[in-house]
Amino acid sequence: MIVYSKQLLDNEILVDEADSLYKGGFISKEQKKFIEKELPVLKSQSNILVRIGFFLLGCLLYGSICGAISLFGLSAENVFFQICCYIFTIVGFAGVELLANQNYHNHGLDDAFILNALLCLGVAIAITTEGHEIVIAFFVAMGSLFMFLRYLHVLSMLVFCISATAFLFFGMFKFGDIGKAILPFVAMIFAGLFYFLTKKRMNHLSKSYYYNGLLLANSFCLVLFYLSCNYLVVRELSAELLGTEVKPGTDIPFAFFFYGFTFMVPIVYLVQALKTKDRIMLWLSFLAIAFSIYTIRFYHSVLPIEVALTLGGVVLFAIAYFSIRKLKEKESGLTFKPDRINHSDSLLNAEALVVASTFGMKPEVKTASPMEFGGGGFSGGGSDGSF
Repeated sequence: MIVYSKQLLDNEILVDEADSLYKGGFISKEQKKFIEKELPVLKSQSNILVRIGFFLLGCLLYGSICGAISLFGLSAENVFFQICCYIFTIVGFAGVELLANQNYHNHGLDDAFILNALLCLGVAIAITTEGHEIVIAFFVAMGSLFMFLRYLHVLSMLVFCISATAFLFFGMFKFGDIGKAILPFVAMIFAGLFYFLTKKRMNHLSKSYYYNGLLLANSFCLVLFYLSCNYLVVRELSAELLGTEVKPGTDIPFAFFFYGFTFMVPIVYLVQALKTKDRIMLWLSFLAIAFSIYTIRFYHSVLPIEVALTLGGVVLFAIAYFSIRKLKEKESGLTFKPDRINHSDSLLNAEALVVASTFGMKPEVKTASPMEFGGGGFSGGGSDGSF
């Protein structure tokens, strides 16, 4: 299914490990450069600004190709309008296949063709189905999943997660007010199941090619799980979808559950992140705590905004100061000191692996001694007297 050479993908993993070893101070800059020189890798861009530049250039190229095709179809007018986006989608798929065969990966040019192809696919389905949302979401989800599985395009996994969630939401809308009323609970269950599914898949990967995409989907599930039953989100969506008006002295159904969910989930995220040393979940827990505080202030203003911001800043400063004082001398576990190497347990003996892969080294067994015995050389038994 993967279009790229497995050897080049493995080389990229080794080069990334070499970069981690260099940042950790285990190998020199010269050794890192020599390893990068000896291991051929895919054509990619690690500089985000350069990658954005190539993305814009790719969009210009893609638009030029589609514009040239449109010049030949102008005479057909309405017929061409019905099929033009399908043609543009084919151009996108063909273009990314061509770039992949030339070993372009996460370069910017391939991003442009992949994302524009998915956009044209969505527009084409929308024109054909006259804006049928659930069908559009389904085909975009399938197209983005194909892009991720074949081209290892991480952004396509994000498109898949969003379109799959949209497919779920529009599907629930088909059940009328009942579907809209139970939508938060369905979304919560969906996010929880998808989270454990991606987590299990990540733990059983034989090769790490799909790891980054699965990690993105796993993090998306955490965000969706929290937002699905956040009080502010549920109350505002209830007013938008069901026309529910909350009068003074009343509240939405199951308000206590949504209030408890809004505050308990960020705490669970924080505890689990500290327990498992999950950095992404830790950052998400901080964002969830901030949004939970905003949720309460959105409906209940206990203090003036300037006083609340001042007190919040003082509390955050105190927490940061005492946390740094307590953790700055720790050498292991949760510590304030920077990591010498990221993902140190991802590959055992990574330095030896990189060196062995670079030089093609194999362990040697010496079968003969360089010193001659028996019969000379002034080396022992049987010496014939020569020096």
